[in-house]
Amino acid sequence: MPHPLTELKVHTVRKPAGSAAHQVSADVCVVGAGIAGLSAAIESARLGRDVVLVDALPVLGGQMVNSLIGLFCGVFGNAPEYRQLTHGIFDDIFRDLGATGDLFRQRRHTLTVGYDEVVLGRWVEDTVREHGIRVITGAAITGVVRGGDRIESVTFATRYGAVDVDATGFVDASGDASLIWEAGLPCRLPEREIYGSQQLVVEHVAEEASPEPDELAERVGAKAEQYGLRRRDGLAFHFPGRGTAVLNMTHIEAPLEPIAAAQAQLEGKAQADRVVAFLRAEFPEAFGRIRVRAYGLPGRRQTRWAQGKHQLTLDEVRAGTRFPDAVARTAWPVELHDSPEGYVWETFEPDHVHYVPLRSMTPPDVHNVLVAGRCIDGDAAALSSVRVMGPCGAMGMAAAHALDMAGKDSVHDIDHGELATRLVRNLES
Repeated sequence: MPHPLTELKVHTVRKPAGSAAHQVSADVCVVGAGIAGLSAAIESARLGRDVVLVDALPVLGGQMVNSLIGLFCGVFGNAPEYRQLTHGIFDDIFRDLGATGDLFRQRRHTLTVGYDEVVLGRWVEDTVREHGIRVITGAAITGVVRGGDRIESVTFATRYGAVDVDATGFVDASGDASLIWEAGLPCRLPEREIYGSQQLVVEHVAEEASPEPDELAERVGAKAEQYGLRRRDGLAFHFPGRGTAVLNMTHIEAPLEPIAAAQAQLEGKAQADRVVAFLRAEFPEAFGRIRVRAYGLPGRRQTRWAQGKHQLTLDEVRAGTRFPDAVARTAWPVELHDSPEGYVWETFEPDHVHYVPLRSMTPPDVHNVLVAGRCIDGDAAALSSVRVMGPCGAMGMAAAHALDMAGKDSVHDIDHGELATRLVRNLES
């Protein structure tokens, strides 16, 4: 008699009527696993808090990893000193990826740090796992329960069923203020589109023949109509010695309506293909042999953001206003992509620094929620200068400490002096 292939038994089942959601409890629930959410989750775990990290994508890393941004921007100050303005999670990333040769530095008006997105993605996953952070991926908010002036729990839809997460404190690092929106709290919307980008990585680049950034931008401006390019400028970030480059040369819509968002993703890749054709034809020595290694997920700069107790203004950014409740700083330019052809680019003086106040991260009508990252409160131009990764990482760290200090009380009542002491490396040289 032949030996059975397996003794595994299979049962026929049906979903039970009215089956309850999975229940999860934590000290801190962080919504969004990009740089701001990761910083908040890791710092909260280091403070001894039980953390749940939730993201709509099936993988961690947010846009930092999955949109192929390619550069850490806003971590350092301007030339000639290039002071490091944000520490915390960036110290760890720079140490570990620097040791394996998976970073490179570019010094122009400021210092940016390029990275290998595959290596960074694995670093994110390993670090989250090592800190005992529980993760829920592929999860979209479907409901928020508020008890008076506190959020008590959030319900997420996943492919494995609904999940209810109750927590003492919450961080909205979703990028689109998704938690704040679903909680019925006030949000800001720009009156016209602020464009995102379809990033991509190309390989087989002859780096030694690559054009200077100004030459590339000038050629795009002159030939955009001929090649059907929507954006009239753009940048290519070369990883030295690897023959690869990240291309940031498109402008795509970033709608919050589901069908329009999917259509924008398709259009973004079509734009990216036209960029590749342009580079092959116009700069054949550098790009004649390039092939696309990867298309990123659609990159979104500014879509919907939360109303805070204070709206950061362009005047405050330009003046470098140091707030009593400052928690993050940067020297990154105003970079507002509200025109399909190009963008506003306003740089600052060598010693300039501007700050983010905790009040811009604090919705006024709830006591246990903070916002971190690109959906904090600011006017459109001010937000464009603080939504890059350096200050976003600092905001995540600040949110972790503010919730730790508040405990079961209110984030509105914490001691800003004590918070500044905890965050001193992100506020003082």
